[in-house]
Amino acid sequence: MIYEAIIITRNPDRGLQIVPMGYRAENRQIVIAPFRPSTTLENLRRTGEATVNMTDNVVILAGCLTGRRDWPTVPARVVDGARLEDTLAHMELVVARVEDDEVRPRFFCTVKHQEIHAPFQGFNRAQAAVVEAAILVSRLDRLSPKKVDAEINYLRIAIDKTAGERERQAWNWLMERVQSFRGEGGGA
Repeated sequence: MIYEAIIITRNPDRGLQIVPMGYRAENRQIVIAPFRPSTTLENLRRTGEATVNMTDNVVILAGCLTGRRDWPTVPARVVDGARLEDTLAHMELVVARVEDDEVRPRFFCTVKHQEIHAPFQGFNRAQAAVVEAAILVSRLDRLSPKKVDAEINYLRIAIDKTAGERERQAWNWLMERVQSFRGEGGGA
């Protein structure tokens, strides 16, 4: 099973790389598999540390995919990193081993610390629609415009019926990114 979260790693300049990314839980470890090339991959290789942030604020997810990466953070407790200020829970990880791969190396991480910061309020269809739209946006260069349009049209139903202000903002940012990509020659 793949869980979607916000992964934070430390850049060489001590800044933070904040990105949405899926992770897996396997044999009591967290597995992160970033595509090559990526800053997250290089940071994990260099520092061997990350935080996984479980948030229901889809604005952060959409923001990261549309160039908005300056989110409030607080220092991590155990690793040399940070966690999101607006997160329901987080895990602090240390890389235990790496399985190299030409496309997606797999980092098997040990959880060194975890905390719950706020209660989960329940599932919301609009939040799920934003997550799915964000995944589409992250793959615009690999998906046909027809497929993207069909999926967006279906997901828009949940936005129209159940979205709050944050979900609408996130959705709008993602739709702007789709239009921008197409304007750059990335699809019809």
